[in-house]
Amino acid sequence: MGDERVKDEALQIMTLFHVLPRLVVFDLDYTLWPFYCECRSKREMPRMYPQAKGVLFALKEKGIDMAIASRSPTADIAKTFLNKLDINSMFVAQEIFSSWTHKTEHFQRIHRRTDIPYKSMLFFDDEDRNIEAVSKMGVTSILVGDGVNLGAFRQGLAEFSQNSGVPADGTNPK
Repeated sequence: MGDERVKDEALQIMTLFHVLPRLVVFDLDYTLWPFYCECRSKREMPRMYPQAKGVLFALKEKGIDMAIASRSPTADIAKTFLNKLDINSMFVAQEIFSSWTHKTEHFQRIHRRTDIPYKSMLFFDDEDRNIEAVSKMGVTSILVGDGVNLGAFRQGLAEFSQNSGVPADGTNPK
């Protein structure tokens, strides 16, 4: 499935929900791409998970801001790869640094930079400990097993909608 078809399907999924996040935050390693940056060289041409780029394009087209929260010790390689993949400009904030705080510090910085409340954010990551820590901040957080794809995207929007108190069918909760 090409990026354009994935984008169209992701846009279709978004129409099912009456409440969408104001900011979608992505981890990098094993979330947008299937490797750790620190195990790679800047000279390589990276690749993303097959459906990840289409999801990014759909969010961009819908006008939803995106950010990166990555605990990579090799921010230089991560940034090089974002440029090589031509997606660097899609993100309103990029917090890429090594940390022991399970991304809470990353999210505090993103919040300061964007002024978007945690409850208006949706986050995708491949590590339980990050999901757990960031969820406690009020961010809807989705654990991905095989990178960002349409299934994870739909699950994220459903949980975000549920956390917002607005059911997917748009009826008002009693």
